[in-house]
Amino acid sequence: MSQAQALSSKDDLIARCLPFLEEVKDMTTGTEVEEWLNSKYGTDSEFYKDLARLIRIGVEDEGWAANIEITGREYRRARLVEPSEKTFGFSITAVYMNSAGNDQNNPEGSFRGDYHAHPYGEFNMVVSLNDGAALAGPNGWCYGGWTAPAPGSHHYPEAKGGAIIALFFLPAGRISYTVKAPDAR
Repeated sequence: MSQAQALSSKDDLIARCLPFLEEVKDMTTGTEVEEWLNSKYGTDSEFYKDLARLIRIGVEDEGWAANIEITGREYRRARLVEPSEKTFGFSITAVYMNSAGNDQNNPEGSFRGDYHAHPYGEFNMVVSLNDGAALAGPNGWCYGGWTAPAPGSHHYPEAKGGAIIALFFLPAGRISYTVKAPDAR
């Protein structure tokens, strides 16, 4: 795969996100927005299918997405776009998590990533790479679709049942890894 082809698929993903970001730019994340996202842009929508295809190419085939190891190959992330006027102030980040074979001893064999807070909330598209793979969201396990943690929320990103990709959109690019977890790991 040439660098031009890889840049093209990344550019395609970003271009595909821009109308979506314009649509959600004035929304406040939370349960109501999560329900709306799953209704309008759920796993059967062309938008979801197209973004899922493009982010899978970036992670699995071309290596430009979620390519920075956090704790080995099973937990990686990469910011694809910094917040800008073009992105209506959103950043776009991809995270890859695989719970298979982890030794954290969490319930259901889940894998926990870095505890963090969402000062302005998060729009989070979840792509399951294995049957039964899910990401924990504020309203339970998400096996594909959307979660929308509210402003001020904080959590461990947590995957179970195999591998997932989370493609998340942060208002103003805000995420905080300095918040302290409520429990010791």
